[in-house]
Amino acid sequence: MVAAMPEFALINLAKAIAFLTVFVGAVVCGFIFIPILRRLKFGQTVREDGPASHLKKTGTPTMGGVIFLLPLAAALGAASPQSPEILPALLATAGFGLVGLADDMLKIRRKSKDGLSALQKTLGLLIVAAAFVAHLAFASPGATSVILPLTGMDGSVAMPVWLYFPFAVFVFYATTNAVNLTDGVDGLAASVTLIVMAAFAAAGVLGGRDGGAAIFSAAVAGGCLGFLVFNAHPAKVIMGDCGALALGGAVAAAAMMMRVPWIILLFGIVYVLEALSDVIQVASYKARRKRVFRMAPLHHHFELGGWPEGKVVLVFDAVTLAFCAAGLALLFARLR
Repeated sequence: MVAAMPEFALINLAKAIAFLTVFVGAVVCGFIFIPILRRLKFGQTVREDGPASHLKKTGTPTMGGVIFLLPLAAALGAASPQSPEILPALLATAGFGLVGLADDMLKIRRKSKDGLSALQKTLGLLIVAAAFVAHLAFASPGATSVILPLTGMDGSVAMPVWLYFPFAVFVFYATTNAVNLTDGVDGLAASVTLIVMAAFAAAGVLGGRDGGAAIFSAAVAGGCLGFLVFNAHPAKVIMGDCGALALGGAVAAAAMMMRVPWIILLFGIVYVLEALSDVIQVASYKARRKRVFRMAPLHHHFELGGWPEGKVVLVFDAVTLAFCAAGLALLFARLR
């Protein structure tokens, strides 16, 4: 135990430095880039069928994901020589961000909510996911194993590569899309992801392993907090797909690096509910011509029920905190 303490302390110090560096970097980038985005007229085009209260957001600078992605890349790039496993996760996050950036640029150029086609976006996400998963699958012995809940992180089951590969790619694809759907209310996606990545950082250190994943998660959490300085209601900037898809990729990367993909269902309960509400709404309307929710995704349902944006964010954050605590308990508890 004594011999393990210096490494434990070192990881905690690296986490704190990564968190603070990216937080400060995001705040600085916000003051620099928001006026530039406004000058370039990189404004948001609001969906006409959305809540009427969102129409006033038309023209708010978008593509704000660059505010936290640039300091994230700088900080994690500097940390990667000491923790080589950070670099693939960073590249995956950047890759998903680039897919979102292409989507944002097309929306801005067309002055429309339509960017990449569904097929183009899907192909882009799948290519980035497949590249990262291929690296994971062959990075080290046991890389395709999954840690089981209620085993104190000591029990795992090995998955054959032919099963692990499509499963992991699906985790990335589903998570990036779910986080993207969550980005519809000022501060929601950033604050929920801040809590989720903080939980991953805690899991990495409490488990006594996955130092690189913990540092990566702490850095992303710092970026989310820095971005919230400008994205909290009323938002001065919107993260756009470049930010939302990058955050989705970061969440999935952390879960896969730690070999606990199932925990996204708990840590990311808000993402899950947002995605499910959208699927249920579409399926119900196609099958019965009836809607289950006032509007999907779920945050719009509550908005149309009279909840202000601040209340939606506060409640969804509280739910995320509760489920993150439950996820950590399942991860470290032992049945015997």
